[in-house]
Amino acid sequence: MALSSRAHAFSVEALVGRSAKRKVPDGTDEEPGSGCRQSRRAPETEKRPKSGGESREAGVQVELQGSELWRRFHEIGTEMIITKAGRRMFPSVRVKVKGLEPLKQYYIAIDVVPVDSKRYRYVYHSSQWMVAGNTDHSCITPRLYIHPDSPCSGETWMRQIISFDRVKLTNNEMDDKGHIILQSMHKYKPRVHVIAQDSRFDLAQIQSLPAEGVQSFSFQETEFTTVTAYQNQQITKLKIDRNPFAKGFRDPGRNRGVLDGLLETYPWRSPLALDFKAFGADSQGKSFSAA
Repeated sequence: MALSSRAHAFSVEALVGRSAKRKVPDGTDEEPGSGCRQSRRAPETEKRPKSGGESREAGVQVELQGSELWRRFHEIGTEMIITKAGRRMFPSVRVKVKGLEPLKQYYIAIDVVPVDSKRYRYVYHSSQWMVAGNTDHSCITPRLYIHPDSPCSGETWMRQIISFDRVKLTNNEMDDKGHIILQSMHKYKPRVHVIAQDSRFDLAQIQSLPAEGVQSFSFQETEFTTVTAYQNQQITKLKIDRNPFAKGFRDPGRNRGVLDGLLETYPWRSPLALDFKAFGADSQGKSFSAA
């Protein structure tokens, strides 16, 4: 038997406070207090971790390779040499991409952007970087480096490790060789870009990011300070220990032996012996002493 609204207010169910379900027109049960509140679900914000070796956006995931080594450098304070001719990065940026459309064509690119608008100096007695003043980066537009395998299908990119080990950093603002132009004693971070191919543009020829179709990723542990010579001795040691191209610095004894062997086998001529008597040195000496 159905109760009136007044009688229902004094029923045992209402006084005890037990929740009751009621029928709604579509025949389903609805919990008390539901309705408008349940329909107002806040949109989920996208989470992009600053570190941890992985970043994602709109289903595309980019995982940093060699993240352990990057973290070791980051804990000390990564430094990257820049020269007029251009110097390669170590560690280099290497990534693995997931979530691409297998048949769609993509360009993969990298650029390096300032972390802040500060200029830094290294304080040796405290072994740390300190702010030395402000700077203006507007005079240098971040140059885009397109991976030489671009464009490729999403399936191809996802099968391989994408390496930017050929990227070179320079402080030559007039560079025309495609190197990334940076200023010394500033902090930067690399960004990896996944760019969907667009028939309206020839992306292989551009040097800046297009306005659309771009997904960008960065990793906190890849931040670095630009230098013309290493400031922190710990960075120098770690680079020598882990860089395969610094093998000569790690094993000087072995290389010295190779050098000695080459010197022994080289057909050296005995030095020319000069007899100063031929120049009358003795007679000149006697004349000087007599005087």
